[in-house]
Formats: sequence, C-alpha cells, structure tokens
Amino acid sequence: MRDKADVLVEKYSGGMKRRLEIARGLIHKPKVLFLDEPTLGLDVQTRRHIWDYIKRLKKENNITIILTTHYMEEADYLCDRVAIIDHGKIVAVGTPKRLKDKLGGDIITFELVGNVDEFMNTVNKLRFVKSVKKHNSKLTVTVEQGEKRIPELIRMAQKKGVDIKSVNLHKPSLEDVFLHFTGKTIREEEASQKERNMGFIRRRFGK
Repeated sequence: MRDKADVLVEKYSGGMKRRLEIARGLIHKPKVLFLDEPTLGLDVQTRRHIWDYIKRLKKENNITIILTTHYMEEADYLCDRVAIIDHGKIVAVGTPKRLKDKLGGDIITFELVGNVDEFMNTVNKLRFVKSVKKHNSKLTVTVEQGEKRIPELIRMAQKKGVDIKSVNLHKPSLEDVFLHFTGKTIREEEASQKERNMGFIRRRFGK
C-alpha cells in the first residue's frame, strides 16, 4: 500500500479499504485477530486477493483469526474449524471436511411439481437414503452412489405422479451443511438478517 500513502482514504477502492482495515488491526501485533465479513461486497478477484492475504497473515505471523462470513466458500477456503450459528446458537462445529462428511454421501436435489410430501415419505423409507430435506418445491436427498440412484428415484417419482423439473447431483458443500443444520439456505439467512436489521432501525427511529 506504499504507493497509495499520499491518497485520501475516501478515494480508495473497496479492496484497498479492507486491506487498510486489516493493517490497522495488525499495528499492535495481536495474537488474536477478529475479522467481521472482511470481503463483503467485494468483486470476485479482490475477494480472492483478500483470502490469500489472510492465509499469508496466519501462516507468517502465527495469528489466531476468528472470522465471520456469509460466504460458505470463504469459510471452506480459509477456516481450520467452522461453527454454524442459527438464531444465536452454535448448531454444528468442526473442520469443513468433517462437517461435510457428516452428511454421508452424495447430494441429489430434485425440483418437483406435484405431491412432494408423499414422494418424500416414500424416499425416506429407502435403505440407501441417508437423509431427506424438503425446501419449498425442492427435495434434497443424501445417498451413497448418487449417480446410480437417480434413475430409480426418477421412476419412483413418476409412479407417484410427481413431475421433475430438474435434477442436480454433487458432493456435499458447506452450503449443504448449513441447510442440513438450519433448514434454510445461507441466502435466506442473509435476507432474514436484513429484515431483522431493518426492524431494529425502524424501532430505533420510531418509523
């Protein structure tokens, strides 16, 4: 940042301002550094630069970094341990790998039209199914060898008169872990948090 020393902070880019905030927190050489959503609102390239910078800080300065974030990929990339918080309570703690392993298999997500509840109850009784989660019109099924189970599940849905709009198969992610433990996606959590913040502002200012 030396080449920006004579530039007013108000003229810094978002990424430069974040770097300055982190630099300010390092002046007294802390053993523990708290970072509250350090890449919020930054573009993808700048976010990646900040991630690499935080990793280098931890490695070179032996700092314990406590990070809050709504970006699941950020937590996966940076954190040795992750705590998922729902309504102010910690509902799961562990390494990213261990948390993902708890889901136990592949994740198949169906977008459905029809009697989703009946199909869900039928799927939940299958021996190869680890767990089933319903979310609006989507059904998330955790199974072993997901690619082999998809045709069987599709045939079952057709027999139940359920139309399948789309099918997605992937390995568990922290987003799936968040959904598993909280019953909602991280995007819904963000929206809910914004609503709570706006409610607080309205109460505070009497609007």
